[in-house]
Amino acid sequence: MQGEQGYLDLCRKILDVGQGRDDRTNTGTYSIFGYQIRFDLQKGFPLLTTKKVPFRLIATELLWFIKGDTNIRYLLEHNNNIWNEWAFEKWIKSPDYAGPDMTDFGIRSLRDTAFKEIYEQQLELFKEKILTDDAFAEKYGDLGSVYGKQWRKWETSKGESIDQLKETIEAIKTNPNSRRHIVSAWNPEDIPTMALPPCHTLFQFYVADGKLSCQLYQRSADVFIGVPFNIASYALLTHLIAHECGLEVGEFVHTFGDAHIYSNHVEQVNQQLERDIREMPVLKINTPGKSIFDIDLSDLKIENYHPHPAIKAPIAV
Repeated sequence: MQGEQGYLDLCRKILDVGQGRDDRTNTGTYSIFGYQIRFDLQKGFPLLTTKKVPFRLIATELLWFIKGDTNIRYLLEHNNNIWNEWAFEKWIKSPDYAGPDMTDFGIRSLRDTAFKEIYEQQLELFKEKILTDDAFAEKYGDLGSVYGKQWRKWETSKGESIDQLKETIEAIKTNPNSRRHIVSAWNPEDIPTMALPPCHTLFQFYVADGKLSCQLYQRSADVFIGVPFNIASYALLTHLIAHECGLEVGEFVHTFGDAHIYSNHVEQVNQQLERDIREMPVLKINTPGKSIFDIDLSDLKIENYHPHPAIKAPIAV
């Protein structure tokens, strides 16, 4: 399946033949196992057009991964709130928390409007403390050994560390035909120390005809909310590494394990499926010669993006 049409076809297939399954969040999903979509990055940047997808959030999260950071302070400094819930939950369940009792319903209180105001007040307090209190941020802002740690500082049994991303980029430059351009986020030993085990678990690069392609294996995929972010994130990563290595971009290949639509997203998915696909936007990287490890948000720009409006849906935590 190709491009945004391939994404929409995946949505249709899940709604048509997906199996109803219980899940960790107690929301329920419709699920299929094993699927693949391909995006030709020469034809444009794959930011979905059938609903607006926030590039700024995608870019700042990816730059956070690339830096090897695992603390949400960087994200909050860039007004990115997509990882807040996991850190916040750690705080409200800790002995240090002295606010209104939320231990019985935790983060899932979002489903109960009676607790919504309490939740939002406490979350704002939490965010302020992360941004202003270094000791608090160090203790409660860190998410454990999540993506950035595994990409940049994989710990070995010998007490050494491996910078997978840096080594892979160097290998692309020096040995482009290698079949070992792989970065893994799935570290079984570190899973217990992660706020959330990695959903996008492994990616591999491939160089041909002066173009860099990337394939992602995603073990678990929230197709309505998460997958549009994942598509754009790994397309951006491919662009950034190609930029550093002096290559053009090729394809982004997205391979799924459990691809699912949450039961409370079905109405929103059907709304999106009624919309027409528009022209893909263009990514501009405005820093010739700048390393991927030094690029920041101001160096990136999306042009000619004219999507349909965003579609809101609850996040299953």
